[in-house]
Amino acid sequence: MKLLQRQIFLELLKLFGLTVSCLLGLILVGRMLQLRSLFLSQNIGILNILQLFFFLTPFFLLLITPIATMLSVFLTYLRMSTDNELVALKASGVSLYRMLPAPALFCALCTLFAFFISFWGLAWGMDMFKTKLYYFAKTHSKFALQPGVFNKEFPHITFYAHQVDNEKGQLKFAFVRDDSIKNTSVVVVAPEAEIESTPEQALIHIVFKNGKIFRESGDELNVLKFGRYSIKLDLGKLLVGFNFSEEKAKDMPFFRLNAIRGDHDLMPGQDDRFYRKVDTEFYKRLTLPLGCFVLGMFAIPIASIFRGLKQQYGLLMAMGLFMVYYTMFSIGVSMGESGTIPPQYGMWAPNLLFVLVASVGMRYANLERTPSVIHRLRHLRFRGGKEAEA
Repeated sequence: MKLLQRQIFLELLKLFGLTVSCLLGLILVGRMLQLRSLFLSQNIGILNILQLFFFLTPFFLLLITPIATMLSVFLTYLRMSTDNELVALKASGVSLYRMLPAPALFCALCTLFAFFISFWGLAWGMDMFKTKLYYFAKTHSKFALQPGVFNKEFPHITFYAHQVDNEKGQLKFAFVRDDSIKNTSVVVVAPEAEIESTPEQALIHIVFKNGKIFRESGDELNVLKFGRYSIKLDLGKLLVGFNFSEEKAKDMPFFRLNAIRGDHDLMPGQDDRFYRKVDTEFYKRLTLPLGCFVLGMFAIPIASIFRGLKQQYGLLMAMGLFMVYYTMFSIGVSMGESGTIPPQYGMWAPNLLFVLVASVGMRYANLERTPSVIHRLRHLRFRGGKEAEA
């Protein structure tokens, strides 16, 4: 029996490592494509990019650990079922319940791993990611314009120059449009300008010469001539989507979330939506790691019931079932943040539903019985095949 448990556990570990590696690689590649414009336009080396993605890993691991756990257990038991190993074990007097220690231990370890990420790893990774990204923006970034191309790297600001010499930082026939002020538009136009970058201070100065400023506010238009006009920009604003001064609930450590829930004075001046996000994030950090154990145990009866199913179809079915879980989870997050329902209800509902289905399915699988719903699905599939042949 110990040998059986050891073999099952080792196979689960192998599949888990393979699944996590594949999913994490796909996600990081997708994230790299999203940030390609930032990396291509800035002087950031490949080692620095890899370092940034390393700090993003805890965030992604929290999302993919539940599905990796489920797929590992599902594919292991589906293979055993397809190869008739489960039948042979049951014929030898080994019930399905006696095979549970190895997957239960595996799911428990995955859950503890996910809890570690949820409580400490996620906040550490996001803090280090933001710190390093801002550091690279200060020490490595450059502001490069292309001639005849509108540059919108800075939010609410558009740059244009007809001729550009990035080596000398000289611009010809340049203008900048600033829409950062609500209901007001400011346009600066000049025949020539210079770019003065000081990365160590994370600042860029664009100095316009002998130009005009057009300020439009409602129906009013003001025009001002100047001999020299300088615009100061913060390189940190190149990092669109990363507000370093704003503390978001999703980036906070778990224990700080718990403290804010108990004392709103720790974050004064926030609205009710912010505190709802804190509550939702708190329950999310609890329920998502538990999803590793729930989904892992849920996969055992599903793989046993669908005996004879090819592994590629089993993989698609497992992904579909996880999508049901994640969709319920996402709806719970949205409804919790909007205040439609209390966050704890939306966060716990997927786990409770899948625990119920897993309990019922485990009983059927141990008795080697198939639920009537599965019989009907197979019957419909069989009829469909017959009709197609006719």
